[in-house]
Amino acid sequence: MAYFSVARRKMVEEQLQERHVDDPRVLEVMCRIPRHEFVDPGMARQAYEDRPLPIGFKQTISQPFIVGFMTAALQLQGGEKVLEIGTGCGYQTAVLCELASHVYSIERITELSNKARKNLYRLGYINFELKIGDGTLGWPERAPFDTILVTAGAPEVPACYLQQLREGGRLVIPIGNEEEQVLVRFRREEKKMVKENLVGCRFVRLVGEHGWELEN
Repeated sequence: MAYFSVARRKMVEEQLQERHVDDPRVLEVMCRIPRHEFVDPGMARQAYEDRPLPIGFKQTISQPFIVGFMTAALQLQGGEKVLEIGTGCGYQTAVLCELASHVYSIERITELSNKARKNLYRLGYINFELKIGDGTLGWPERAPFDTILVTAGAPEVPACYLQQLREGGRLVIPIGNEEEQVLVRFRREEKKMVKENLVGCRFVRLVGEHGWELEN
């Protein structure tokens, strides 16, 4: 629909470019991917607004700016092997599929993972592999990764993420308490980790063995 095409273009111009997300590949992809296909039909016209939206099970699809900013922070060139922690509805996964060679994504909630798989296949994506499980453990069987993107806030960096990162690789993760975090980028350089604080943010909790405990 023309409405959604216009909404996507406006989203990219006003929410990403005006906030200095300037990676041309990221902007092109987010101007093209139908974000409204990843939310419930009743929320389709809200999909391009500058805010997160609920996707069920107390989880959200991140606001477009955060998706664009985090993706740009990975500095993808096109041939990377990416690990995503927190598949959610699959929108961020789709963005990564467009920009990298292969995406491995972990989601702890079975229903969300199944929904993401349907969304991704429906839109023609095949360069991904999904796993249901504890994302705080990473995916050692598929390591090492060129980049790792974590879409939930952690109290600290799980050591396994750093261990599963290839030399020269980048990890982008929100670190902080349950109310607010800082988006941090780690880069593995000559067997050491270079840390860079990027921007304040607020994500749902990263739940698992090396994250927050699951609430009853």
